[in-house]
Amino acid sequence: MRQNKTELLLQAIEKRILILDGAMGTMIQRYTLGEDDFRTEALKGHPKALKGNNDLLSLSRPDIIRAIHAEYLEAGADIIETNTFSGTTIAQEDYGLSHLAYAINFESAKLAREVADEYSRKQPEKPRFVAGAMGPTNRTASISPDVNDPGYRAITFDQLTEAYAEQVRGLLDGGADIILVETIFDTLNAKAALYAIQEVYEQRAIPLSPQEGGIPIMISGTITDASGRTLSGQTTEAFLISVSHVPLLSIGLNCALGAKELRPYLKVLAQEAPFYVSAYPNAGLPNEFGAYDQGANEMADQVREFLKEGMLNILGGCCGTTPDHIRALAKMAAEFTPRKLALVGSEEESHV
Repeated sequence: MRQNKTELLLQAIEKRILILDGAMGTMIQRYTLGEDDFRTEALKGHPKALKGNNDLLSLSRPDIIRAIHAEYLEAGADIIETNTFSGTTIAQEDYGLSHLAYAINFESAKLAREVADEYSRKQPEKPRFVAGAMGPTNRTASISPDVNDPGYRAITFDQLTEAYAEQVRGLLDGGADIILVETIFDTLNAKAALYAIQEVYEQRAIPLSPQEGGIPIMISGTITDASGRTLSGQTTEAFLISVSHVPLLSIGLNCALGAKELRPYLKVLAQEAPFYVSAYPNAGLPNEFGAYDQGANEMADQVREFLKEGMLNILGGCCGTTPDHIRALAKMAAEFTPRKLALVGSEEESHV
């Protein structure tokens, strides 16, 4: 079954630009939830405040997460992300809920799987896929959090690997079709995630390459400002080189910047990546209150330039984006053909 889903995904990505969903957090904010919404029966007496722990809603308010997934699929998304951006023992430690990390990932993937399957049955010609989302955690392996002690690290590579491996197991057990390592600001964290994925795949005899029937791996980094670098100091090209040892389905950029600002860095990936290329920018840049004002049509107009130049295979939205944004992007993307996968090192390329 899994291998069949990978084949369907590879067939679809060759034919058209696939649409990823939009922001989960933006949609959750619309529900104006209170502390009780984040507490399951077992967490009624939990001593720490849980409001804002959005991943926990997959356990406490699955109806909300299910509804958000359905809205994005209704808007035209081919791929929906699990509600697991902070689903590691490391990120959940702040809430005293590290012990729930596996359950959060399993239940989140199961929820997304059920909704995706429902829409796949409605439209068999448009199969829907679930991407198991793995965020960067709230620790960095490359940078010291203490300016007075530059050699100090708040996390080790091994600790990251262990946490990510548990997350991968939960996502796979819940039914994810894809593993997505996203919003990467520190490539060392991402390399720990990739190492964890490789370990779990090896244990489960899952091929690494999607072309060999493996569960596809997507990578998406974050350019933090106009310098064009990640928080840990890498250029887009360096980031690409750092993760290219794994046979990825795609590499791309998300978050931090709006579509207009992201364009020059995406161009680097489009020209040099031997993988498919993805982008899911924010709805513009945040205003002075931290909100995103860019409307769906304005965002689509800016993204149109990517598609005209044949840069993308997967397109979606990050912070501030809603089903309206995804609907506009899906409608526009249907007018364009996807970027052709570069035949790196091939005879054809050598004659170009």
